[in-house]
Amino acid sequence: MALLSDLINLNLSETTEKVIAEYIWVGGSGMDLRSKARTLSGPVSDPAKLPKWNYDGSSTGQAPGEDSEVILYPQAIFKDPFRRGNNILVMCDTYTPAGEPIPTNKRYNAAKIFSHPDVAAEVPWYGIEQEYTLLQKEVKWPIGWPVGGFPGPQGPYYCGIGADKAWGRDIVDAHYKACLYAGINISGINGEVMPGQWEYQVGPSVGISAGDELWVSRYILERITEIAGVVLSFDPKPIQGDWNGAGAHTNYSTKSMRNDGGFEVIKKAIEKLGLRHKEHIAAYGEGNERRLTGRHETADINTFLWVKITVSIN
Repeated sequence: MALLSDLINLNLSETTEKVIAEYIWVGGSGMDLRSKARTLSGPVSDPAKLPKWNYDGSSTGQAPGEDSEVILYPQAIFKDPFRRGNNILVMCDTYTPAGEPIPTNKRYNAAKIFSHPDVAAEVPWYGIEQEYTLLQKEVKWPIGWPVGGFPGPQGPYYCGIGADKAWGRDIVDAHYKACLYAGINISGINGEVMPGQWEYQVGPSVGISAGDELWVSRYILERITEIAGVVLSFDPKPIQGDWNGAGAHTNYSTKSMRNDGGFEVIKKAIEKLGLRHKEHIAAYGEGNERRLTGRHETADINTFLWVKITVSIN
C-alpha cells in the first residue's frame, strides 16, 4: 500500500512535461457526473486550446446504440487536487458530431444567455448553498446513524461539534481545501440540521462560471467520498419522517439590484418569478415534492413566498 501511495503521488513534472487532463461532463440523468482522462503534451490554461474528445453516449443514457458518439467541448479548466502538479480538471459540455448540443446539454443555452451584452452588463452574481448527505456504503444509511435505527432528534447537529453530533468532518474539510486548491470560489462549509448532512457554499461567482464551479465542486466531493468509501447523496429527502431534506439554495443579484434603488428592481424580479412558479419547480429536479412540504424550513411546493429581511451590520 505504501508503494501504491508513492506512485499515486508521483510528481510528473520531475520527469516529463506531459500532463493529465480529466474531462468531466454531466450524464444522462442530469445529476450523474462522468469523467475520463487523457494525456496532453504540456500544460494548458486556456480551454480553447484543449482538444475536443468523444465518448459512447449509449452508455450514459445520452445517445442511441446505433449512433452513440457524443463530442466533449472543453469549457473551463481547474487545477487537479488529486494528481496535482500541472494536471487539470476540465469541465465540458456535450454535442453531436455535427456540432448540435445534445438535449441534456443545459450549459449551451445558459452560456448564450450569459454572453448577451445586456446580461453581461448586469454582472449577475450567484451564491449557491449545496446541501448533501453522506451515507454508509453497504446500507445506504447516513454515516453516524445506527444501522436500521435513528440518532437523537434534530437540534444539536446544525453547525455542531463533537463525536456525538458531527460525522464526516474529515471528508468535508478535505473537500473544502481541494476546492480552494482547484480554484473554485468555495466560500464556506457547515454541518446541517440532519446528522450526516453537510453544506458548502460556492460563490459569489459571476454568470456561467457559477455553474462550472458548482459541477466541478460536486465532482471533487464525489471523488473524495469514493476514496473514503462513503456514498454521496444529493437526494432532496434521503430519510423520510421528521428529518430535514437537502437542497441547493441559490442566492442571486444583478448590478441593478446591488445599486441604489435596488430593492424596487428586486421586487419586480420576484413578481416575475412568482408568475412562473410551476415551470421553475418542474425544472428543479425530481423528488422535491418529498422535501417541500411546508415543514422542516420549507414552503409547500405549490406555494410561492417571499419576505423582506433587514440586516443591520455594525
